[in-house]
Amino acid sequence: MIKILFFAQLREMLELELLEFALPTAINVAQLKKQLAEKGGRWQLMFAEQEVLVAVNQVIGDDDTVLKEGDEVAFFPPVTGG
Repeated sequence: MIKILFFAQLREMLELELLEFALPTAINVAQLKKQLAEKGGRWQLMFAEQEVLVAVNQVIGDDDTVLKEGDEVAFFPPVTGG
């Protein structure tokens, strides 16, 4: 099981802050995104229409980051400064 957190407008879009997700096998972030997008609706829009950043165990990751049991995955929109 992994814990998935959603931040900022992603949380608002999904109306969800936290999701626990059972890992069927070892997967990477890209595969997780694909599985979540397959839920359709808002899930598909979240990954299709905007860039989504990811952190695994509070370290910035990318689509190739491999996930393992017990990981915490956080999705958040790009941050801009100014």
